[in-house]
Amino acid sequence: MIVYVLTLLGGTWLAWSLIAMELNYRRAIAMGIPAIRQCFDGSNFIWMMAEAPVWSFLDKLGVELGSFRYSRRGWYFYDQAKTHIRLGPVWALVSPRGIILYVADSEIVNEIFQRRSDFIRPFEGYKILEIYGPCISTADQDNWARHRKVVATPFNESAMSFVWDESIKQSEQMVKTWTSPGHGHIKSAAQDTRTVSLNVLAATGFRKSYPFQSANDPQMANPANTASYRDNLQIVLDNIIMLLVIPRKILTLPFAPASWHTVAKASVGFQNYMAQMLDEETKAMNENKAGSGSMMTSFVRAMDLNQKTSSQGKATGSSSKGLSVDEIFGNMFTINFAGHDTTANTLSFVMILLSAYPEVQEWVAEELQQLTPEEMKMKGQYTNVFSKLHRCQALMHETLRIFAPVAIIMKRTGSQSQQLIVGHKSIIIPPKTGVWINMSGIHVHPKYWEDPMKWNPYRWIQTPSNLEKPSTLQDERLITPARCTYFPWSEGAQNCPGNKFSQVEFVAVMAHLLRDHRIHAVPNPGETTGQLQSRILAVTRDVDLQLLIRMRDADRVQLSCRRV
Repeated sequence: MIVYVLTLLGGTWLAWSLIAMELNYRRAIAMGIPAIRQCFDGSNFIWMMAEAPVWSFLDKLGVELGSFRYSRRGWYFYDQAKTHIRLGPVWALVSPRGIILYVADSEIVNEIFQRRSDFIRPFEGYKILEIYGPCISTADQDNWARHRKVVATPFNESAMSFVWDESIKQSEQMVKTWTSPGHGHIKSAAQDTRTVSLNVLAATGFRKSYPFQSANDPQMANPANTASYRDNLQIVLDNIIMLLVIPRKILTLPFAPASWHTVAKASVGFQNYMAQMLDEETKAMNENKAGSGSMMTSFVRAMDLNQKTSSQGKATGSSSKGLSVDEIFGNMFTINFAGHDTTANTLSFVMILLSAYPEVQEWVAEELQQLTPEEMKMKGQYTNVFSKLHRCQALMHETLRIFAPVAIIMKRTGSQSQQLIVGHKSIIIPPKTGVWINMSGIHVHPKYWEDPMKWNPYRWIQTPSNLEKPSTLQDERLITPARCTYFPWSEGAQNCPGNKFSQVEFVAVMAHLLRDHRIHAVPNPGETTGQLQSRILAVTRDVDLQLLIRMRDADRVQLSCRRV
């Protein structure tokens, strides 16, 4: 009887799914754009849990499964711009759940960004990120500006000198560890660059200063034994998908694996640290002290404003301002996640890529050699040095072009249909339809980029053509791509507030590293230079997507660091 009921339910669900998908497919075709059917939605909870092992098995078989590949998390990275080249700038992926339009055209994307009230952020879909509370990523149209005002305040130009110096400090310690006697090969450059990025963010945003610890350090091998703010956050970030889909109560059940208990403990520990930092900052400011001057200062002021306006709002009916405690915790986590993992992933990619292209390292070093002896000291030189290092910035821009951590920018129509001009025709998009900007597809589209899949930092540097004498390094300029052909920090009013922060951190680390050192890949026995380069590039293309795109196993390429 039970088998019969389960079979009946399964058959009913399957029939409903096929009917719903077909109805959505007809709606998509009615818009006059190409459409691809997908039997189930990639955000299905069961599929989210099964996706990784299923695709691991399918990858081993090496089977091409047609449209099923669009169910893979992060399929757009592997697809590059192929589907857009085949179907056009706008096409629809149709599932039983609904319709998602994918867009990879600079003019259309620019219009979407300009029409903020017509194409809105699907904040409902981001609610899963509220592990610790509402945040800027999950705020609706009415509340986004309130969150943005508080979150963006600490990322101002006056903080950049501190970011620069802390990044130099962490880079110095990392390189010293990598080149210490008896150190040998770098155990995990990916892990070490994540540590650098995390330490820079902790020091800049929360005045939590930590010395660099290499992946070779025995204490780093067993994070369950650590209990600092940084270490708890590291465990949380490494297990973010688990925390998003599995309630914390389940992670702490007696029969749950020990690894789940570790994640739950770190999650609670990180929240306790956030509460402690907020409490310490509040006490300091209540005692008329200046406060740390960090992000926590902004949060305490926002909390105080929220408490005052909330009480006033009850009496007058006006909206509250500032942020609640839960919103502060939510934004602290979002800043740590977005501000750390994005830059860390970019540093990880560029370390591997530099080992494949030693000539690029020499090209960047040539720029660094033009600095004055005082500027070469790096520390305290942000104002003088950062703006001069166009080639270091080119490394970041080119890496983000191909390996942008967030490859899709999600939008949707609101309660009304919206019109878009696609080519020479107009399409009408129904209400509450997903309109996803395929950043990955635009960044590598041959319409906008020459030889788009080649990692080529040189493409970002230009020399003015009206010079009367031979050009020098001082004449070089960083190019500005055509509008909406490159936007790794998003675009428009809702772009990433940590844009400059990430660039300063990246350039500082690269400048210090390549000033006196070079990164080398360790070849396998009998491996030629060409084979080594091919293996390195294959590792960079083998990615997975937790919430951000990152290499599945960067440590398959073993690196060493040597002084020149």
